[in-house]
Amino acid sequence: MNKPLMLLIVLLSPVWVFAGPVNVNTADAEMISQELLGVGLTKARAIVEYRAQNGAFATPEELLKVNGIGPRVLAANTGNIKIED
Repeated sequence: MNKPLMLLIVLLSPVWVFAGPVNVNTADAEMISQELLGVGLTKARAIVEYRAQNGAFATPEELLKVNGIGPRVLAANTGNIKIED
């Protein structure tokens, strides 16, 4: 492995360590965007809006119903998505 790639991995590793967990049924958009990998503020706002219109998420997989949340985002956050405290 080359040195620049190793350096990039080391520098990005702390970001991965601090992701989640977050309760998607109670957190605001800012918290969701900070705690879930691949979820920026726009996607986080979509999660909050969906929740407001449809009620609480019963399972993490229900996030797939939110526009912009796909299987990759769900898989990247397995274990970090909480639906209850």
